[in-house]
Amino acid sequence: MSHAATDIPAAASGPALPVRAPLVTEPLGILQSLTAARRNLLSIIPEIATRQPIVSGRTGKRWHMVMDPDAIRQILLERLENYPKSDVTKNLLRPAIGESLFVAEGAHWRWQRRAAAPAFAHRNVMNLAPIMTAAAERSAERVAAAGPRAVDMFDEMVRATFDVISDVTFSEGRGFDRDALHKAIDAYVAEAGRISLFDILGLPDWMPRPGRMVAGASMQQMKAAADQAIDTRRQTARAKALPDLLDLLMAGEDPETQRRMDTAELRDNLLTFIVAGHETTALTLGWALYLCAFDPEVQGQARAEAQRVLGDRAATGADVEALPLTRQIVEEALRLYPPAGIISRTAQAADRLCGHEVRPGDTVMIPIYALHRNHLLWQDPDAFRPARFADRKAIARYAYLPFGDGPRICIGASFALQEAVIILSTLLARFRFRPVRGRDPAPVMILTLRPEGGVWLQADPA
Repeated sequence: MSHAATDIPAAASGPALPVRAPLVTEPLGILQSLTAARRNLLSIIPEIATRQPIVSGRTGKRWHMVMDPDAIRQILLERLENYPKSDVTKNLLRPAIGESLFVAEGAHWRWQRRAAAPAFAHRNVMNLAPIMTAAAERSAERVAAAGPRAVDMFDEMVRATFDVISDVTFSEGRGFDRDALHKAIDAYVAEAGRISLFDILGLPDWMPRPGRMVAGASMQQMKAAADQAIDTRRQTARAKALPDLLDLLMAGEDPETQRRMDTAELRDNLLTFIVAGHETTALTLGWALYLCAFDPEVQGQARAEAQRVLGDRAATGADVEALPLTRQIVEEALRLYPPAGIISRTAQAADRLCGHEVRPGDTVMIPIYALHRNHLLWQDPDAFRPARFADRKAIARYAYLPFGDGPRICIGASFALQEAVIILSTLLARFRFRPVRGRDPAPVMILTLRPEGGVWLQADPA
């Protein structure tokens, strides 16, 4: 976009603030914008987007960034069919996850959503909680075993959440090489997520993108691992009493048409859930732990809550409702560092948003990072204040979008929140986390908003 990356100076006085992404203050051309965007996609967001309801411009294509809740409601709910996912988003993700729930549109999306919805019903999410508890216990044991050394807690959270998603997806583990799949996913995200100049300029999809070619081998590994697991499950009788995610998806059918997913559709949706289900929750937990170390007072209050509820055991699904502060910390981490920092749509019809003309073909973005820090919507938006979520009804619905909203709201939102509260409370009950001087993470978005450099913390026994 037509902006330059420049640091925003910290306030001269007042309390310290957690790390922020440098937003941009001066227009730049396409090539300069692209260079910045390949390094950090948040660098296309102008600082003024944190103080305005809409910002419009042109960089090859006309674009609009929307931070007004009423206009966002139009995009995500009232005029959903007019705002499908952008071509750039589809070009980046379709090679890996096909026409799965995350990418599909219209009728093809609707039947898959109906078929998959029962897998994420409250009862099934609660049935999977023991897997989250076991992963939290193993994570705490690894942190304790590290002794007095600083630990990269983001790396640890990636491991813990991958344990969860692989166990709830392929509970028996047969025909499934976890390490290979994990490495393949990381390689694909690192390469394919980098925006291509071809996509920015709107060139045809058949023209090869360098990042996608580099990521091709990783993508094939991911698909082969999922296909093998599905084939193995179909050929093997299951003895477990509780179904895992693969069982639930294989049994799921569209109640309107009785259609079930074939192998390719199962694979693409499994890969979507595996990538999204561990990456986004790991990010949330990594940032939450950084924030707890940043604010020892909040951390102490959350530790007292966790110790009172848990004692010396790991958290369970039944404990989640008794851990409100821990959940507020998770929600505030999602506000300050939303895993999907920007979502993008392509307008299909003429419209008006906040008085701005929208033409067919325009790119319409919801920069969630800026929305969550918009001064028109939040008091002291850059400050870490979990208590702002004590009364959830006081938060305007379309001002807070860590999981999107409307019909396409993230199908796994309750799964992710339950997992995050279970793991975070277990760790806070057992450890006192302190920051490592000079090792603050940098918020950098490629596909997701990651803590560049890791979340290095000292973990002392509580």
